[in-house]
This record gives sequence, C-alpha cells and structure tokens, in this order.
Amino acid sequence: MNNLIMLFFFVPFLSFALLGLNFLVASHKPDDNKLSSYECGFSEIRGQTRSQFQIHFYIVCMLFLVFDLEILLLFPLAVTIFKVSFFGFSVALLFFFVLTIGFILEIGSGAIKLQYLNI
Repeated sequence: MNNLIMLFFFVPFLSFALLGLNFLVASHKPDDNKLSSYECGFSEIRGQTRSQFQIHFYIVCMLFLVFDLEILLLFPLAVTIFKVSFFGFSVALLFFFVLTIGFILEIGSGAIKLQYLNI
C-alpha cells in the first residue's frame, strides 16, 4: 500500500478511534477550577471582563506555532527523502539554517529570555 494512501486513511481512523476510546474510558469529574477560564494561574477579578496577561505567553505561543509548522513542513520531506535526494536534503538544511538564525536573533533582541526556556 502506498504510504500517502495509508496516511490519508489510517491516520484519521486511528485519531477518531483514540478519541472515542478516551471518551469512553476517561473519568469526567469537572470541578470549579477546571471549569474556570483562568486555569492558567491568573485569579479572576469579579466585574471585569478583560484580564491582563504577560506578553511572554503570547511570544511562547508564537514560537510554538513556528516550530510546529517546521515539523509539518519537514515531515513529508523525511518520508520521501529517498526520492528528493541531495536537492531536497539541501533545501531542508537551508530551512533549518534560516530557522536557527531567526531563533538566535529573537534571543539576541530580548524578545524571549533564556530563563523562560530553562536553559
């Protein structure tokens, strides 16, 4: 069976099967803290519709999206590396190089601090 056909049929089937299994087996015991929209650690202020948050959370989210998309773009290359040969490999190395330079520039400009990355 072709790998691409297997990805289009097997992966959705597996994801729905695991979601159904989670729905059947997992315990459902919500409490006040889990139902709160401030589960991330901020205390709710009564009567206020907006909440303040640190920009650090937004930056970490953006970094997660960038590196998540990196995996999304490189996974098809990893599956078909034998077909794309040296050209595809060099494009992947260039892609990693540009991401690394961007990450170094973010750290250097102070957009993210190393203490947030536990380094």
